[in-house]
Amino acid sequence: MNTYQATRLVAAREIKVKLRDKTFLYGTLVFLLIAIASTVLPAMLQGGPSTVAAPAAAAGPLRAAGLDVLVVADDAAAERAVRDGDADAALVAGPTVVGDQRAPDDVVQALSVAPTVRLLDPDAVDPVTAYLVPFAFAFVFFIMSQTFGIQVAQSVTEEKQTRIVEILVAAVPVRALLAGKILAAGALALGQVVLIAVAAVAGLRLTDSGDLLGLIAPALGWFVPFFLLGFLLLAAMWAAAGALVNRQEDIAGASTPVQLAVMAPFFAVVFLNDNATAMRILSYLPLSAPTAMPVRLFTGDAAAWEPFVALALLLVAAAGFLAAGARIYRGSLLRTNGRTSVRTAWRQRETVG
Repeated sequence: MNTYQATRLVAAREIKVKLRDKTFLYGTLVFLLIAIASTVLPAMLQGGPSTVAAPAAAAGPLRAAGLDVLVVADDAAAERAVRDGDADAALVAGPTVVGDQRAPDDVVQALSVAPTVRLLDPDAVDPVTAYLVPFAFAFVFFIMSQTFGIQVAQSVTEEKQTRIVEILVAAVPVRALLAGKILAAGALALGQVVLIAVAAVAGLRLTDSGDLLGLIAPALGWFVPFFLLGFLLLAAMWAAAGALVNRQEDIAGASTPVQLAVMAPFFAVVFLNDNATAMRILSYLPLSAPTAMPVRLFTGDAAAWEPFVALALLLVAAAGFLAAGARIYRGSLLRTNGRTSVRTAWRQRETVG
């Protein structure tokens, strides 16, 4: 069995085990529900157009404003429609707008003469959307890399703790064992990201949010390769952290640098997304590029060539981190006499695989 075949075997085994895990399946379902709810619920909570009881002569302008009109014979019938709950508001002589417990703002706006509005930046993104989209990109990358990264570390430590790793390395090369674990975790994480993206797009289509979908789509397309390379980079660090310890209880301490490497970019993108200079720098740093560059593409702040350069830098960094993680993994995998230091694992590699 060559290295390629061994890697496929390990990856297939990891994926099969995960797909039978009810916790993983339920977690995927929860993520999908959150993605759908975040796109559908806001539109549902806004409700439909108000119903206005009004005489036939005033029905035209109200319908033109997108309101539902209940045509009534006189003012008394209009007020009665509001009291009975058949209408949200009424238009009576004066003209006067009659409401029940709150002022019907949409009706007042429909009857008002608005001044001419000239926008200096008509293509600017809505402030709420401009905050939520960066948060969504950062949150998805943070949760996925944290969740699946911890699972990689736990899998490595469990094999050391039960000594099954000694059997595994006798059957497959160590590099194939590491590559299989990382590729399996990456495939599962990417699969969840794609499902979440599909659910979000479906939700936007259901709510007729075509304009928002058009803005997000290019950034979403770039997010996939950036996510994959960023995840591979971090997964190598997680695997190395898991190999340094012999007990599940010690993973938290060994993985502290990795946790910081995941958390720092998340908070940086969330809190600095309105700082053009900071985001430009973050979009080229390997640990923050998976979220910062798609955000800049969404806001239109990135030139057409920038994502290619950032992706190339991330690819080089991922290859470097994978090589370093593999060396630490190889140097500590069969050391079972307590926690292994990074320096020891780096300098004293086991001659296995």
